[in-house]
Amino acid sequence: MIIAHYAHRLPAEYDLGIIRDRAVQRGPLWDDVPGLHFKGFLLRERGRFGAIANEYSSLYLWQTDEALRDALLAGRYKTVTDSFGRAAIKTRFALDARRGAGRDAKFAFRQDQAIPLDADLNAALATEIARNREIAKRPGTVAAAVGVDPQNWAFTRILLSENAPSGAEAEQAYQILYLARPLFDNLPL
Repeated sequence: MIIAHYAHRLPAEYDLGIIRDRAVQRGPLWDDVPGLHFKGFLLRERGRFGAIANEYSSLYLWQTDEALRDALLAGRYKTVTDSFGRAAIKTRFALDARRGAGRDAKFAFRQDQAIPLDADLNAALATEIARNREIAKRPGTVAAAVGVDPQNWAFTRILLSENAPSGAEAEQAYQILYLARPLFDNLPL
């Protein structure tokens, strides 16, 4: 599996109603995309949940790298580049991804955690997978995933939740405007 995320910073005076409308209009176009577990249309709004700027982004969990490739080849990213320009797509190899008992994902959280140079890599990977599985069991969790960036040796933790952010979660909290879930139910509990 592949976690993919990209973001576009928006001007402070940007009409965020445009982004909300875009998610409502474009979201259903992703509801049956082959090879896609989920795609979140995300918004960070300046002054809410710790955000210092407005940002529109998309978060994906792809079943395979071929599925991501096929979406790019089909021109699915072109509508983004036509409107906002070409953002870097951060990709991570998913170590673990699972559903939780929650149903209505309202918030997404992303946390990047460096893997210390002297850490036992096998132990760090196993610990992170176990951590993700515990998070998936928490009340309000809709999905939890963890990926690894082997170029910079860092974990990326993803949480889709019914619950509003609190504490450290607010560092990279997003409102979910729309969540397409074509293969979501294929994720283990």
